Amino acid sequence: MFASYLIGLREGLEATLVVSVLVAFLVKSDRKDKLPQVWTGVGAAVALSVGFGALLTFTAAHLGHTGQELFDAITSLLAVVFVTWMIFWMRRAARALSGELRGKLSEALELGSIAVVVMAFLAVAREGLETAILFFASVQGAVTTPEPLIGISLGLLTSVLIGWGLYRSAVKINLTKFFTWTGLLLILVAAGIFKYGVHDLQEANLLPGLSTYAFDISGVIPADSWYGTLLSGMLNITPQPSVAEVIAWVCYLVPTLFFFLRNTRVKSTPSPASSAA
Repeated sequence: MFASYLIGLREGLEATLVVSVLVAFLVKSDRKDKLPQVWTGVGAAVALSVGFGALLTFTAAHLGHTGQELFDAITSLLAVVFVTWMIFWMRRAARALSGELRGKLSEALELGSIAVVVMAFLAVAREGLETAILFFASVQGAVTTPEPLIGISLGLLTSVLIGWGLYRSAVKINLTKFFTWTGLLLILVAAGIFKYGVHDLQEANLLPGLSTYAFDISGVIPADSWYGTLLSGMLNITPQPSVAEVIAWVCYLVPTLFFFLRNTRVKSTPSPASSAA
């Protein structure tokens, strides 16, 4: 549930920030007559994202065992690619995002109402599609319960409330720190999804070593305990993983964390020229 909440919060806040920039620009430019076009585009993007998530669920439910395992593996690997790209892209583009969106909206206003709808749709649809595939991949193998859906719904609701507060200037939040900490947590989630993708490839008999276990700590962390469930749901850490799963988890986590934290240190360290000035 917490992993789903984090996905909804992070992706939802990015989409909410995009919408708030567009709305604020129209309000300050005295172009409130174009707000319905923005909301139409946003609504279409949300509908597309929900439909895409339903399509993923429907497809997985109507495949045989091998086909379902392969489908789950592909969606897991795609989710890892998307979330990794999103984490590093948001760190790099966050500061210039507002100005870039305002520039694109200005061009869309000159082209007409349809262009405004399309611009708002494209700005939100990417986040929505990423959210759908990441959520689908993160809950694979989970017991059928409403907790993941509740978690992502609460995350999206929280992001909307934060976005509204930012728009109304009622909430002050350091977005750089927010995206840094949520980025770190999402890297851990993505490592677990990558590990699960490798497990699915083994289940589909495309990778060997399904029964070659790296270790067995089921006596220390029972799978049915609350902390075992928490580790499995949040980080996909299981008591009896295969060697390939552990290698995949480490090979993703270590270099990704290195480059993420390295970028953080580089950005926080002033250059000699600025120090001398």
